[in-house]
Amino acid sequence: MTPLQMVDLTTQYKHLRKEIEKAVQDVLRSGKYINGAAVDALAAGLSEYLDVKYVIPCANGTDALQIALMALDLQQEDEIIVPAFTYAATAEAIALLKLTPVLVDVDPLTFNIDVKKVEEVVTPRTRAIVPVHLFGQTADMEPLMQIARKYGLSVIEDNAQSIGSTYTFQDGTKKQAGTIGTIGTLSFFPTKNLGAYGDGGALLTGDEDLAKKIKMIARHGQSQKYMHERIGCNSRLDTLQAAILNVKLPYLNTYNQIRIRTAEEYNAQLKPLSHLLDVPHCAAQSTHVYHQYTVKIKQDRDKVQKHLQEKGVPTMIYYPLPLHHQPAFKYILKKGSNLNESENLCRSVLSLPMHTELDKEQIQYIIDQLRSYE
Repeated sequence: MTPLQMVDLTTQYKHLRKEIEKAVQDVLRSGKYINGAAVDALAAGLSEYLDVKYVIPCANGTDALQIALMALDLQQEDEIIVPAFTYAATAEAIALLKLTPVLVDVDPLTFNIDVKKVEEVVTPRTRAIVPVHLFGQTADMEPLMQIARKYGLSVIEDNAQSIGSTYTFQDGTKKQAGTIGTIGTLSFFPTKNLGAYGDGGALLTGDEDLAKKIKMIARHGQSQKYMHERIGCNSRLDTLQAAILNVKLPYLNTYNQIRIRTAEEYNAQLKPLSHLLDVPHCAAQSTHVYHQYTVKIKQDRDKVQKHLQEKGVPTMIYYPLPLHHQPAFKYILKKGSNLNESENLCRSVLSLPMHTELDKEQIQYIIDQLRSYE
């Protein structure tokens, strides 16, 4: 059996090698390494795939969050509601702009922001909500958007992990994750479901004025070359990365289906181990594209992780600390209520290998090693 990896990007590349190398060579021959044709092609391809009017590529997913916040013309100390259980970048972008992250707890089943607790923390200083579509499925966006409309709040969807996931509204309408709120953000970090071979990101919106503002901010605040209308930043997706992403985008649905089938196999064989773990929960209103396959360990997680490590099964803990326990954030954020579920998840979650190159033998081996835990 091939040794296990959390993510096997090398084998995926081997399958795409001819297409990738042609795309890269085309860029090298063109000499247009910044804002080349491949960047516009990617924006158009993502616009069609996600059914969203405007796509603005940028340098990475964290920049996308920061640019989205800058586009809302917020004032220092304005409050932004975020889940306590997420990667630090979500709060980092807020803090960099001297805004105030306000933490709310998450749903213990989906790991996404607990919408029932959002309204409790809205104050006159609240300006936006940043739901994170964690591990591959969307937050519960319909009631969240109702709260946003009620209080006149913007919604920035942190969709770094769930591209391709769809949300179904009560009337049957379906929308892609990242296209429901005011602005959506994407990350193309190599391990993402749609990953570049370096950093990359994008912003999504259906608002023409916002799209113009976002594009301007990401280009040093320029409306045209050397005409700086506002303070911006330098955040461009380089042409080489866009070319690679253009090769991979047509495979995204196939890749997501492979992840779903792998998760179904995990689920079928791991559900009987209910004394040891809980398998991921799939919300009725969202599809799940399994950026991560994350279980909740009911026994001593460290011992389970060590057992798997000794058997050659890699695992990861996403995330070992909630935001309010991170030294960088504890002085600048506000806790809206108790954050018990986030703290409990940080003590119990364990992510198993999940990628497009896992074969049946490897999947079965991982399952068997969990079964063998005493």
